[in-house]
Amino acid sequence: MSDSAADNGAGDGTRAVRAGLPEPVKYEPTLPGPVFAAHFHLPGEATGPYKYGRDENPTWTHLERAIGELEAPGRDDVETLVFASGMAAISSVLFSQLRAGDAVVLPDDGYQVLPLVREQLEAYGIEVRTAPTGGDAQLALLDGAKLLWIETPSNPGLDVCDVRRLAEAAHARGALVAVDNTLASPLGQRPLELGADFAVASGTKQLTGHGDVLLGYVAGTDATAMAAVRRWRKVVGAIPGPMEAWLAHRSIATLQLRVDRQNATALILAQALRERADVTGLRYPGLPDDPSYKIASQQMRRYGCVVSFTLPTRARAERFLDALRLVDDATSFGGVRSTAERRGRWGGDAVPEGFVRLSVGAEDPEDLVADVLRALDESAR
Repeated sequence: MSDSAADNGAGDGTRAVRAGLPEPVKYEPTLPGPVFAAHFHLPGEATGPYKYGRDENPTWTHLERAIGELEAPGRDDVETLVFASGMAAISSVLFSQLRAGDAVVLPDDGYQVLPLVREQLEAYGIEVRTAPTGGDAQLALLDGAKLLWIETPSNPGLDVCDVRRLAEAAHARGALVAVDNTLASPLGQRPLELGADFAVASGTKQLTGHGDVLLGYVAGTDATAMAAVRRWRKVVGAIPGPMEAWLAHRSIATLQLRVDRQNATALILAQALRERADVTGLRYPGLPDDPSYKIASQQMRRYGCVVSFTLPTRARAERFLDALRLVDDATSFGGVRSTAERRGRWGGDAVPEGFVRLSVGAEDPEDLVADVLRALDESAR
């Protein structure tokens, strides 16, 4: 464990800058470079931390420690595993914990790949139950379930559910609880502190924040459950490259700076959009009048960088996106460059044709707001 990085009293910026660093060694770099190795010297008995490149890598170790210190600062009972992508991490939990005949509760308004996951689960003989995120609707489906999967805030609708309440109810019925923490990031909320067994996320998004790394991770408190997740990673080989892992660790150092800038600007933008008559369905959990605000303010430390809203028609939304100059039309969120897209173009999300998901970057707030309002005006003509 690096010096004071896991100290519960450390601030988020201090923790992010120092998370996962090894003990200092004279003349060695503070953050060691990526280790490119498929195998390691291994004479005699196959013991020790690094045996084969599909199982362990020193670069992963530093990154896993860093993420663990962010998701669960000050705790020694949390294990973190990194994966090749967010979906690899999601799949590792679902398919390592569930067997034919089990039941799982998923959100019906979550990430748009979840319907594909549902098809695969059902093909393996697993019962899939779904309910919306809002209103803690998944509570009604927990009896007899093996696993509850929560996504809060939900992507792209930004609904929020009460993680503590759901986790307590699930555990009372013998179910494990996993929370997709991608949209919030570990600086926005800590699912393990709220009672979840797993915190899962796509590190592709705000954790790394530069749009140049595909990565996922699982952090968990149950040693037996995490051993199954580790075994799944080994079996399917869903491992990150050492360069990706190193880039991710390097990027975490600026996480607090990026998150605070993006969150503050997202609130400013949401407040500006609230004044527009042509914008409906505006959602941002940090707005005091947002339906999710009350619960979000109880369990989130920051509200995220994503704002969603609806324009009157598909054509209007497309004109709006075309008119933007500081916002890239791209299907991601959490990066330092703002992105937006008409989410309905992919299918899989129950959203109107004019629904826009906008991820706020690190641009100057006044420049970004001016660009969005100008694009709204131009697209209305």
